[in-house]
Formats: sequence, C-alpha cells, structure tokens
Amino acid sequence: MQHLITTADFTNEEILKLFDDAKLFLDLSSNSLLLGKLIVTLFFENSTRTRSSFEIAAKRLGAAVVNLEVQTSSTKKGESVEDTVANLNAMKPDAIIIRHRDCGLPASLIEHVDCPILNAGDGTNAHPTQALLDLFTIFEHFDGEVNNKKLAMIGDIKTSRVASSNLELLPRFGVEPILVAPEHFMPKTDFKKVQFLKETIDDVDIIMSLRTQLERHEKIYYKSLEEFGKDYCVTSQSLGDRDILLLHPGPVNRNIDISDEMLKDKRCKVLEQVRNGVAVRMAILKKLILKQ
Repeated sequence: MQHLITTADFTNEEILKLFDDAKLFLDLSSNSLLLGKLIVTLFFENSTRTRSSFEIAAKRLGAAVVNLEVQTSSTKKGESVEDTVANLNAMKPDAIIIRHRDCGLPASLIEHVDCPILNAGDGTNAHPTQALLDLFTIFEHFDGEVNNKKLAMIGDIKTSRVASSNLELLPRFGVEPILVAPEHFMPKTDFKKVQFLKETIDDVDIIMSLRTQLERHEKIYYKSLEEFGKDYCVTSQSLGDRDILLLHPGPVNRNIDISDEMLKDKRCKVLEQVRNGVAVRMAILKKLILKQ
C-alpha cells in the first residue's frame, strides 16, 4: 500500500511519470478512470484551494467524494482521530485525504487503514501535493529544463509547510532555493539566506512568495501585516523588467505578499498553479488508487 505523507514517498522517477499523467489531465476534462471509487476528505483545518482541488480532481476522474464535516463529526464528542479514521476505513473507501494541525498525524494513521492516506497538510510539517504542483508549474514554464534554476523563497518560511515540502523536493531536481526572510521567519537550514529580496533578485529565475502565518505564531512580530509588507511585498518595482517566474501557494494577502499590479502581471502564475493543482492531484489519485 502506497501513501503520500511527504514528497519523499515518491521517487524522482515516480514524480516524472506523475507529471506525464498530469500533462494529459491539464484540460481538466472528465473521464471514468476512477468510476465506482469512493474518496473521503477529512479537513480539520480550513481550506479552499486544496479541498476543492482534491474534490474536483476526484470527480473529474469519475470518483464519488464524501466530505466529512469535522464540526458535526464524532470527534466533537471526544472520539480520537485514529478511531474516526478506523471507522471510516471499515466502510471501505478507496482513499482518505486528511488535513490536520498536528505535525505527523497523517503518518500515524497508516496503521489504521487499508487504503491510501493522502496528506493535505499537517501543521508546519508537510504539504506534499502543493510542492508537487509547484514543481510541475516550474517544469511546465521551463519546458523541463529546471536544473540549476535558482528560486527565492520569500516570507514566513519557518512556519510554512509549503516551504518545508518544497525545500525537500526542489533540490532533488536541481532547483536551488535561496531563503529571503527576517531572522524570526528563517528556519535552521544550510540553504543560502538573505534578509531582503534586493540582495539576490539578479540571481534568481523564480520567486515563491509565502503568506505570513499569523495563526501559527507564538508571539507578535509586527504591529500589522502592512508593516511586514513594506519590506517583503513583491512589486513591479522590485522585479523591474526581469524575466522571473512568480509563484504563491495561496491564499495571497494582496499588497502584503504580492502587489495588485504583480498579480495581474504575465510573470505571475498563481492561477496556473491552481489549475495545475487539479491536474497533479488527478495524477496522484490515479497512481495511488489504481496503483499505476
């Protein structure tokens, strides 16, 4: 039984095959590959893009989807997540997709199921499908020629599960991360670090902006997000006319992470990431459920 808990669960060869399938799914048209299959989603944290993307991906493949409403589930009566998942597993779903605030929880559920577990985000630990769709977007933009590309990751890197997964995945394909953040948002790592984007803007091919995760902070670092944005918002002034790919996993805090003007710029591929996310998740569901 294969699961997707972190990007390390897939080899480079598996990921390249996954991307071949994702290319075939890019038109997001419906098919019957997973007709008769049942997928359960279990989101203990808020989600718009990831939850809807997984649901659309499953339905485009012909699968039925059951969204378990956590607010009305037995976890509110004191049932453990492990028991909830074990009970769901007894109903014979073909995959369970889970998001939870606790790092490591999806991995701990593997022993309770007979179907693939897909991690849709666990605390600050991992968000593997986001990293895979980010890498796919980079592959598509550069026609597969990603080796030796440099990526500036800017913002609240320390508490970002998207950052964590991308920092594991991107270097495997030759993409070099450069971390851009104030010291309190900087993780402990051997990757190159700078405080401001202007210090490395002429060196990079890609910028990945990240949201400031106020809900995960134990203390207040800024009086307002606008104060943070004065130094770390990606603007047309900071990019100039440079040929740089601009990414963001969403949700975007406008004029904090990326300016309104840059969100309309052709170099910004945020909406392409959303589209690609459906195609990549279609490929992942196909792989894990059909074992292909």
